[in-house]
This record gives sequence, structure tokens and C-alpha cells, in this order.
Amino acid sequence: MTATPMRGSFDEALGIWIWAAPPQERAPRLALFLDRDGVIIEDPGYLCRATDLRLIEGAAGVIAEANRRGIPVVEVTNQAGIGRGYYGWDDFVAVEEALTQLLARESASVDAVFACPYHREGIAPWVHPEHPARKPRPGMLLAAERLLGLDLGRSWIVGDRLGDLQAGYHAGLRGGLHVLTGAGVRSRAAVNEWKPENFEVRLGDSIRDAVGLIR
Repeated sequence: MTATPMRGSFDEALGIWIWAAPPQERAPRLALFLDRDGVIIEDPGYLCRATDLRLIEGAAGVIAEANRRGIPVVEVTNQAGIGRGYYGWDDFVAVEEALTQLLARESASVDAVFACPYHREGIAPWVHPEHPARKPRPGMLLAAERLLGLDLGRSWIVGDRLGDLQAGYHAGLRGGLHVLTGAGVRSRAAVNEWKPENFEVRLGDSIRDAVGLIR
């Protein structure tokens, strides 16, 4: 598979960095939303170097399966490292381009990437107490719905933190899969205690368990 060039840009109105491949069809489709750090790739903490990038086992396979089934795969990632001034957008894009190449080697690709840099402890211009695009708020998912023509009510999100699933809940998704990779072990108790209505919570070990969501 040939990787699609990464030419994203920051949308000032939405407060989100966005890259998206041209949609293949316009009929509303279910989507698979994925957190990045701790779900698709290992999370060393504020990842900003492509050389530190490591895929989590099974991630490429799940993404490739979604690709084969025509299910859009949408990466939604909080980027507090940018908000705190630890690294910049060029570093972020370099990691994303490296991730794109790694996935392409296994015939897998994401359809879009949404990244929010805002954080309550950020530095100007990224400081914000509760930006609507930062998970657990649903801004990135709602932007994806408009841009890609998605059916959120049939869609799922996979995350290693409670906030990932809560973003899906607030966006009106069908449900979410919580995994034990990344921050999953220390956040599992909070996920177990959370009892949302009209939102299905599933528990898994890793992104590999998301195969059941797309089949």
C-alpha cells in the first residue's frame, strides 16, 4: 500500500489540527475512532521523535481489516505536549508521517487524523480550561462526522483512558472499547465504575479486540 501524503493544517475555528484522505463515498458510514498513544502505538510520554515510534501488536491488522471492510478509521488524539510547549507541530507531523509509513508496510491506513493541543496547563496560545475539542469532550469526533459524513450512532471508539470513551459518549457513539495497553491498567477501575446510559462499554486487552467491533 502507498501511503497518502500527510498535508494537514490547523483549523483555528475548531481548535483542531486536521488531515483527511478524500472520502470514498458520501453515504453516512460507521467509523472506528482510535486514540493514538497507548492504543495504536506505545506511549513513552509526550512522543515527539519518529525514532521512538513503536506500533502496538495487532494495531496494523485491525486497521487493515477496517480498510478492507470500507470502515473509516479516524485517529483522535489529545496533544498536551504541544499545549505545554514540549514540542511543536513539525515534530507531531513527523511522527504521524512515520506512523503512516509503518502502517502502509502492513497494507493499513487511517482515513483521518484529528489532534487537539489545548490544555488547562498549556502555554499561550494553547491554554484553555475545557476546550470543546479536547477529549473527554466530543469536538474532534463531531468535526469528523461533518467532514467525513459519518454515522456516529453506529460508530465505536477505542481508548486506553476513561476520557476517550467519554468523548465517544458525548458524541453519541454506539459504544467504546477500553484496552489495557498504554494507561489502560491504571484507568480500568474508573471505566468499570462508569455507568453511562445508551452507550455500550466493552473491555479488552488491546486494540486486537476491536476486530469484533468491525465484524
